[in-house]
Amino acid sequence: MNKRFLIFLVIPFMILSCDEKTQTVEQPGKIEKTVKTVVPEDLVTLDSTQANRLATLPLKCIQVEYPNKTGQVLNDSADLGTPRELHPAFFGCFDWHSSVHGHWSLVKLLKNFPELEHRDSIINQLKLNISKENIQGELDYFNREQEYSYERMYGWSWLLKLQQELDSWDLEEGKEMAENLQPLSNLIIERYKEFLPKLNYPLRVGTHTNSAFGMSFAYDYAVSSKNEELKLVIEKTARKLYLKDKKCPISWEPDGFDFLSPCLEEVALMQRVLPRDEFQFWISDFLPELKNRNFSMSVGKVSDREDGHLVHLDGLNFARAWVFYRLANEIPTEYGHLKQEGDKHLAYSLPSITDGSYEGEHWLASFALYALSER
Repeated sequence: MNKRFLIFLVIPFMILSCDEKTQTVEQPGKIEKTVKTVVPEDLVTLDSTQANRLATLPLKCIQVEYPNKTGQVLNDSADLGTPRELHPAFFGCFDWHSSVHGHWSLVKLLKNFPELEHRDSIINQLKLNISKENIQGELDYFNREQEYSYERMYGWSWLLKLQQELDSWDLEEGKEMAENLQPLSNLIIERYKEFLPKLNYPLRVGTHTNSAFGMSFAYDYAVSSKNEELKLVIEKTARKLYLKDKKCPISWEPDGFDFLSPCLEEVALMQRVLPRDEFQFWISDFLPELKNRNFSMSVGKVSDREDGHLVHLDGLNFARAWVFYRLANEIPTEYGHLKQEGDKHLAYSLPSITDGSYEGEHWLASFALYALSER
């Protein structure tokens, strides 16, 4: 074979190889082998400036009734009602769960930043919504026969996160709101206890019905409230559904509308429920690549923040970050390098959540705040 022919043969091969390499790096869920960039600390720190910025988002929407996605099940026309009629406490922010975690965000920020701007106005709005009468209205809705699975388990988990935050607030108004909310939380706790033993298979999705996420916040509440019965049913269910899992295909993530990482949310749950030694053994089989100090993932790239589904990927970046941070903080010797990975994801989406698009503004502050608080 002459040399000229060999050259022509090699050059196309080199071009194809370069093209394939570029495509691999650009895949959103692909694990990369790249030089890491250090994110400036001020971009990923929850300070008073960031707190006031985040507070503006739920403050703008918790009293805004429309647009609204009620998610009702109708038996007949008598079941119809306006969002405020159906959900007198949590009618704003487009949907019930976003309203709930919008309230959680404001409580969390007030507790951590007592000098938060518009403090008195925020407290008054929280008290107005989380009143004894309004929570009774929420109970009435949840007790409708056809609404037994309403907001299962995504909204349930955020409701218990709100209860947990109120329970630990030493402000007199906070104690009153915690007492008002407790009957609804008690109902949600009973629904967890009824539902989880029936759940034979996990829900491995990147959206609302992800079963690992649905149990994680509930577990936090069970621990903080010393509710042993709820704690044990979550531990038992987590072991049943996830203990034998190995080699999660994280490079397949994300799906186009994800706001949670199925692999990482499973990690977050098992990190909570398993003893430390058992968890480290489990995660070594489940996601062994996380131990690699060169581990890196491309952020979820948002092409249109005015599209309510595509903007989910900003939420995914925050959700990935909070898992990376928890691992890095609790097991720094093996996973401390993941803090930098969390910073990368946080820094990509955080500047854009106040861009004026309600599709993201009605919910993303809570995801950003939780990620920042885990850092």
